[in-house]
Amino acid sequence: MNIVVTGGAGFIGCNFLRWMVGRYPEDRFINIDALTYAGNLKSLEDLEGKRNYSFYQVDICHRESLISLFQKEKPQAIVHFAAESHVDRSIASPLGFVETNVLGTMQLLDLTRSFGVERFVQISTDEVYGSLGPQGLFSEGSPLQPNSPYAASKASADLLVQAAAETYGMNTLITRCSNNYGPYQFPEKLIPKMIRRALDDLPLPVYGDGLNIRDWLYVEDHCRAIDLVLRKGRPGQVYNIGGSNEYTNLQIVQMILSILGKPMDLIQFVPDRPGHDRRYAMDADKISRELGWLPATGFEEGLRQTVDWYRQNEFWWRELVAKEMPDYL
Repeated sequence: MNIVVTGGAGFIGCNFLRWMVGRYPEDRFINIDALTYAGNLKSLEDLEGKRNYSFYQVDICHRESLISLFQKEKPQAIVHFAAESHVDRSIASPLGFVETNVLGTMQLLDLTRSFGVERFVQISTDEVYGSLGPQGLFSEGSPLQPNSPYAASKASADLLVQAAAETYGMNTLITRCSNNYGPYQFPEKLIPKMIRRALDDLPLPVYGDGLNIRDWLYVEDHCRAIDLVLRKGRPGQVYNIGGSNEYTNLQIVQMILSILGKPMDLIQFVPDRPGHDRRYAMDADKISRELGWLPATGFEEGLRQTVDWYRQNEFWWRELVAKEMPDYL
């Protein structure tokens, strides 16, 4: 099977390619990425030279480039990670999120239909559901109530994917994951940001009261789930993927400081983010029941592995911080 992976030089995409390329030598994996700030080919150096892996620098908003790629590679499946993904950046500059996440997805769907691609998997987020109260879980049937420009752009893309299935009979699937963490995550996100700042004994900024809750999912567990959805998921379905690891942001920061042996007084509370959702938590019963998926990595184990990775790979993230981090991050 020829599988196009969009955004494969980003955090989850590179981990997915690393998971797949060695396990499926009979499949071909075509990685396309625009290499914007969060795309980094250094994250994929171990795949260079693999016979079933290739890379093209392509922007999913550029139709002619996509047409040329589809004509050459004849994809049979698309796994669509490519997206602008940071909430703070979406608040500061929302237009780019609409262009990539909505219009770029529409370009891919249109060409998927034109070229007769057999399966399209949209990688989405729990943020499309909005904010939960202190109880309950998001299910696949929860209404879409996005509260940030990023979340709204992903919800819009999800609706286009669902419309493609209903209108054109396309074989599409949507996965919605909780917060991912692990190796190769861009250092603007909460866990790598707190690790890198703690390593340098810098203040750790925590929004508001720090009691916003997220459900954390180790990235390799997420990649296993996507693999199952790609190969065994029912057409037209949505699958929630969650780690069942609910922690407040403050707890996460405290755990990182404890692992690193750093003082708690590095924590600095700052004004809250606009539209900051209070709680996310996912019901992943459907993917467990239908496809047999369960998370395999406990949170404390995964967090220690992640901290160790960032300690051992400072060369990877220090260059990114120096080049790509705006003042508000």
